Amino acid sequence: MSKKRSLTFDYAIGMFGTSIPINMLKTYAAVFYVDRLGLTTVQFSLVLFIYTFIDALDNPVYGFLSDRTKTKWGRRRPWLLVSTPLLALCLIAFYNTPLQLAGQALFLYCMIFYILTGTVDSVINANYAALFPELFPTDEIRAKTNAMRQAFQLVAMIISIALTPVVTSAIGYSKTSIIYGLLGGAVIMYMTLRCKDAGIQSEEEKPKLWNSLKEIFLNKKFWIAGFANAFYSAAVSLVLAAVPFFAKYTLGISDSQQTLLFGSVLIVAIGCVAFWAAMVRKYHLINVWRSALLALALAFIPMYFANSLIFAIISGAFVGFGISGVIVTMDLIGAKIIDEDRMKYKVRREGIISNALGFMNRLNGLFTSFAFYLVFAIFGFESGNKPGVQPDNAARFLLTVFPLVLMVISFIFSFFINFNRNNASAKPVKAEG
Repeated sequence: MSKKRSLTFDYAIGMFGTSIPINMLKTYAAVFYVDRLGLTTVQFSLVLFIYTFIDALDNPVYGFLSDRTKTKWGRRRPWLLVSTPLLALCLIAFYNTPLQLAGQALFLYCMIFYILTGTVDSVINANYAALFPELFPTDEIRAKTNAMRQAFQLVAMIISIALTPVVTSAIGYSKTSIIYGLLGGAVIMYMTLRCKDAGIQSEEEKPKLWNSLKEIFLNKKFWIAGFANAFYSAAVSLVLAAVPFFAKYTLGISDSQQTLLFGSVLIVAIGCVAFWAAMVRKYHLINVWRSALLALALAFIPMYFANSLIFAIISGAFVGFGISGVIVTMDLIGAKIIDEDRMKYKVRREGIISNALGFMNRLNGLFTSFAFYLVFAIFGFESGNKPGVQPDNAARFLLTVFPLVLMVISFIFSFFINFNRNNASAKPVKAEG
C-alpha cells in the first residue's frame, strides 16, 4: 500500500471511532432515560436546550486553541490524545446511572454527563475535521478520502445504532456503553498516532481570536452552509432518536425488527456512497449537494404513511439514499470554505472554522429540543410511564413531520451559496503521515 493510500485509510477509519460513542449517546439517550428510567420529555428537552448553548459557546474556543497549539506532535494530536479516553469514560458514566436515581437527581445526572460526553466529542471532532483539508489538499483526493470515511461512519452506525437494540437486549445498556466506548476510543487512538499535521511553521502567523471571529462572522458562505447543515443535522438526529419510539408505539415491532429498520437505512446509505462520490466527480459539487438535500426531504413523505415493518423498511431505504448524498458532500462544502478563507487572509485556521461549523451543527439541539417539547404539548406524551393517548402519532410526528420541515428549510438555504467551478484548492502544506 502506498504512503498516500495508507494515509487515506488511516485518516478515514478515524470516522468509525468518532461515530461509535456519539451515535449511542444521541440515538438512545432519549429512549434510555425517558422510556426506561422515567425522565419526562420536558426534562429531556431541557437537557438538549442547555447543552446546545454550552456547546455553542465553547466550540470556537476549542478551534482557536487547537489552531495556536505548537508542539513537536503537531497542532491536533495532543488534543486527540487527551480527549479520547475522556470520551469513553463519559459515555460509560452516562449509561451507568447510580441505583435509585429518580426525579430531579436523575435529571441532573443525565444533564451533566450528556453535556460532558457531547463536549468532549466536540473537541475530538473539531481536531479530526481540521486535519481533513490540510492532509488532503486537492478536490480529487478529498472526494476519495471523504467517501471512504463516510463509509466507515455508516458501518459504525450499523453497529452503534442498528445493532444496539439487539445488543442491549442481551447484555444491557451498561455493558454496551463500555464496549462501544473502548472500541471507539481504540480506533481514534490508532488514527491519531498514524496521522500528523504539519504543525505551525516558523514563518507562519498564528491566527488571532478576535480577527478570526470577525472574519468568520462576515463570511456569508459560512453562515449559509452552517445553517443548511444545522437543519440537516437536526433532522437526522431527530430521526435516530425517534426510530425506537416509532418502532415501539407506531409499528409495535420487537427490538430485533427495529434493527432491520435501522439496517435498511444504513446499508442503503453505505451502498450509495460510491454513487454520490461519482456524482461529485462528474457534476458541480453544489448541485449534487442540493440534490441530496432534496432527496432526503422527499424521503420522509412515504415514511409518514408507513404502517408495517415492510413499508417502513422500503421507506427507510429512500432515507438512507438521501443521507448518503448529504454526508458525502457536506464536508466538501466546509473544506471549500476553509480553502477560500486561507487564500483570502493567508492564515491557516482549519480548527476554528471547523469548530465554528460544528457549532452551527450543534444548533440542531434547539430544534430537537423543541420537537420533544411539542410531542408533549400536542400529543401529551410525557414519558414511557405516561405516553398519553396518541403515542403512535407522537412517534410519527417525531420521525417524519418535523424532520421534513427541517430538510425543506435546509434545501432552501443551499440556494444562497455557490463556489467558482474553477476555484483551486488551497496550496498544500507539508504534513507527516
